[in-house]
Amino acid sequence: MISQLSVTTGQHSDKGHKPVNQDFHGLIIPGNQQLQSKGIAVAIADGISSSNVSQIASESAVAGFLSDYYSTPESWSVKQSAQRVLRASNAWLHAQTRQSRYRYDQDRGYVCTLSVLILKSATAHLFHVGDARIYRLQGKVLEQLTTDHRVWLSRDESCLNRAMGLSSQLDIDYLTVPVWPGDTFVLATDGVYEHLSEGDMAGIIRESGDDPDAAARQLIAAALAHGSDDNLSAQIVRVDSIPTQKSNEDITLDAHQLPFAPELLPGQLLDGYRALRLIHASSRSHVYLAVDEASNRQVAIKVPAMDMQQDPRALEHFNTEQWVAQRINSPHVVRPFAPQRQRSCLYLATEYVQGTSLKQWLLDNPNPPLETVRQLVEQIARGLRAFHRLEMVHQDLKPDNILIDDQGTLVLIDFGATRIAGLQELREHNEPTWPRGAALYSAPETFLGEPTNWQADQFSLGVITYQLLTGQLPYGTRVPGIRNQNQLRRLTYHLSLIHI
Repeated sequence: MISQLSVTTGQHSDKGHKPVNQDFHGLIIPGNQQLQSKGIAVAIADGISSSNVSQIASESAVAGFLSDYYSTPESWSVKQSAQRVLRASNAWLHAQTRQSRYRYDQDRGYVCTLSVLILKSATAHLFHVGDARIYRLQGKVLEQLTTDHRVWLSRDESCLNRAMGLSSQLDIDYLTVPVWPGDTFVLATDGVYEHLSEGDMAGIIRESGDDPDAAARQLIAAALAHGSDDNLSAQIVRVDSIPTQKSNEDITLDAHQLPFAPELLPGQLLDGYRALRLIHASSRSHVYLAVDEASNRQVAIKVPAMDMQQDPRALEHFNTEQWVAQRINSPHVVRPFAPQRQRSCLYLATEYVQGTSLKQWLLDNPNPPLETVRQLVEQIARGLRAFHRLEMVHQDLKPDNILIDDQGTLVLIDFGATRIAGLQELREHNEPTWPRGAALYSAPETFLGEPTNWQADQFSLGVITYQLLTGQLPYGTRVPGIRNQNQLRRLTYHLSLIHI
C-alpha cells in the first residue's frame, strides 16, 4: 500500500496579560509535489520583550521563512534550503536594527527567537535559535529536542545569547530525528513551558485526543491559570503516516507511467521529431539525430535500450537525467529541447551538439598546448559548478561524457548517475556502495562506500586534466581495486613528464 506523509495539526497564540502579542507562528502543508520535495514546515518565533518592534521581527522571521523556503531549488537538501533562508532573514533583521534609532541598543531592536520544524519523508529537521522549544511526544514521554540559548545572570534574571537579528552572523542549531506514525511534535514559547511541567503538557495533549487545536488552546489556558504573564503560543503536529519508498520514487516521474519509445528508423516521426539516423548505441541507451519539424532545429533523442527496460534502477537513472536536465541552466551543460512538450513515450530530447567527444578529441590531439588544456578545464569546471550550486554531483564525469562543439565550447552530458541532495533525503537507504560512474575516473573513497559530494567531481576533473596533459591516468588502473582504508592510504601516482 502506498502512503504519503500526512499530519494533523493545531495551533493557538494569545497575548496573555500584555498589550501586544510579540509571538508569531505559522505552518504550511503544501501540495503533493512540494510535499515530497520540501516537506511540511512549521515555525514559531518570540520577539524579545525589551523591544517595541520585536513583533515585527517575529512575524517577518516566520512569514519570510515559510514563503522563501518553498522557493528554494528542489534539488537542495532541507539543511541547505533552510539555512540559506534563515541567514538571509537574519541579515535583514540585523540591518533593520542597524538602520534604526535602536542601532546602539540591540535590546530594543528587531530581535526574536525562531524554532522551525520541517517534516520531509520520514525525517524531522529542526532549526533553532533562542529559547522557544520543540518537543517530541512518544507515548507518555515528552522529550525536549532543542536547547535554550539563554544565559542566566542571576537566579531570577536571564537573557538570550543567540537570536535572530542579534548579530550579523547566525549560529543556529540543526538536528534531525527519525519520524514514526503517532509521533507528536510540540512547539511552544516560554510563556507556555515555563509554567507547565512536561508531564502536564503531555497529559493535556493526550486528553485532547484527535483535536490538536483544542490541545493548543488548553495548553495556553493552563499556563495562564498557573500565572504566566507573557505572550503564549503553542503548535502541535501529530504524524499520521509517513511515505512508503514507492511514493518517494514517483518524484522523478514517469518511468512507470509512459510506454517505452520504439526503435526509431530514418524518417520516422515521434511527437513532432523526425528521426534522421542513429548516432550512438550502448547497452543502456540509443541516441538518434532528429529534426524538430516545428522549428527545423536538430535535436538528439535518447531512448532506453531494450535491455534496460526491465531494470528498475536503470530506468530510475534515465528519469533522473530528464529531471536534472530541466533544472540546470548553463552553456556548459546540455539543455533539454522543448521540455514542456507532451511526450507519448519515454525518451529525452536535448539540443544537438555538433562536434565530438573529449575522448575522440584526445585521440586527435595527443599533445595539446597548455593554454588549450587550461581553457578546456575551465569550461568543464563551469559546467560542474552549475551542478554543485544546485547540490547535485554529476558522478560520471569522463571524456565520453564531455562534448566539444565546432566553436570549442565544452558541454557536459549524461546525468543518469547524478546525486541530488534533495531527492537523496527521500530514500530509505544510502546509495549503492560502488561508484555510479566510470571506475577509472571515480574518486577512491567511492569504492569504500563513502557518501559522494562535490569533491568526487573535482577528483574526476583532476584525472581528466592529468590525462589532457600527459596522455595517461594518474593512478593507472589501481583505483578500482581499492577495498579498504589501508589500500587507499598506500595509493600514490607516478609523476609523468609533460610535453609542452
